Amino acid sequence: MFKYYLIAIFVIILDQLTKWRIVEKLDVGEEVTVWEPYLSIYSHRNGGAAWGLLQGQFWLFAIITVAVVIGIIFYFHKEAKGQPVFQVSLMLLLGGAIGNFIDRIFRGEVVDFVSVLIPVINYDFPIFNIADAALTIGVIMLIIYVLFEDQKGKKKVK
Repeated sequence: MFKYYLIAIFVIILDQLTKWRIVEKLDVGEEVTVWEPYLSIYSHRNGGAAWGLLQGQFWLFAIITVAVVIGIIFYFHKEAKGQPVFQVSLMLLLGGAIGNFIDRIFRGEVVDFVSVLIPVINYDFPIFNIADAALTIGVIMLIIYVLFEDQKGKKKVK
């Protein structure tokens, strides 16, 4: 089971290294184009949650993050044994939650830097980071897991 924790550790390290590099090399608001106009590195800070909601609510985020981390670890050990998709999704969630929490503790805000324009609908997606990406992928995997487990359960009942 420890091998799955390596996923969370990898996410945290990659997240923190990329954020450190952004803070060291770019001023807030500075942008480096990677693929015009679809992808750029844009140094941004977020004192809130997703899409800048709940700015400056450190204690609320602290309480929620600690509860989420405890819940993830509990489910990982009690419910996810022998279920690799569930285990990986939980470890991505754990790594993402801890990665952004480290920022809140040490910087008072989260460092975001990936700026994406979705061309089909011409939508400038909210700026994000590695931890956010891990959280999103973890949630998608969790949804897929739940849907497939639900289908398995329905097949067994028939």
